Amino acid sequence: GGMPRLALFDVDGTLTEPRKKAQEKTLGFLQELRKTVTVGIVGGSDLVKIKEQLGDDAVEVYDYLFSENGLVAHQGGKLIATQSLKKHLGDEKLKAFINFTLHEIADIDIPVKRGTFIEFRNGMLNVSPIGRNCSQEERDAFEAYDKEHGVRKALVEKLRTKFADFELTYSIGGQISFDVFPCGWDKTFCLRFVESDFDEIHFFGDKTYEGGNDHEIFTSAKTIGHTTTGPEDTVKQCRELFF
Repeated sequence: GGMPRLALFDVDGTLTEPRKKAQEKTLGFLQELRKTVTVGIVGGSDLVKIKEQLGDDAVEVYDYLFSENGLVAHQGGKLIATQSLKKHLGDEKLKAFINFTLHEIADIDIPVKRGTFIEFRNGMLNVSPIGRNCSQEERDAFEAYDKEHGVRKALVEKLRTKFADFELTYSIGGQISFDVFPCGWDKTFCLRFVESDFDEIHFFGDKTYEGGNDHEIFTSAKTIGHTTTGPEDTVKQCRELFF
């Protein structure tokens, strides 16, 4: 009885090995699971990348598919909503942020600078003091320099202070850059599309630790969170829970 249950899965490291394609047996299991509970997918990547990992029919074969954490939302094979940084912030604010950031980067003294200091994406800005089109050696060198001098951390602090009223989240990850996106645009973003239709929302993810991109949805009061070590473990936990 009661309203239906939803099983919501992260993609990378949960349904697939990191950056690999999902195995047929995993995908087959998810279809089997759909006979018992509603199944949704939520990935941080864009739809193209998710299809590379889950197959070209990914939009059609799940009850919900949320790419970019739900900024692009599909239900039953149909696009139901899209959101973007441009729509959300507007061009004036975006321009102010980008101009200030470029001025700051121009004034940062680091051993080398290359190109592509700000990459504009649908749901975020990616900011790199050295520039994204640097070589692997230059990446490694910047990472070491940054560990010692805190270049990214200092720039983030400046931006946080200057644009406090924009309500942005800053995430330092990888070797050379940090991401900037509106507060709440983590995986919990997708919950707005499902929270009123289900009694229980089970979430499965591998990066559920503090700072991991599954952490917010895992700890949300709206979900029952499950940490998984990979596809086999995900399937095992679902068999125990739902069958």
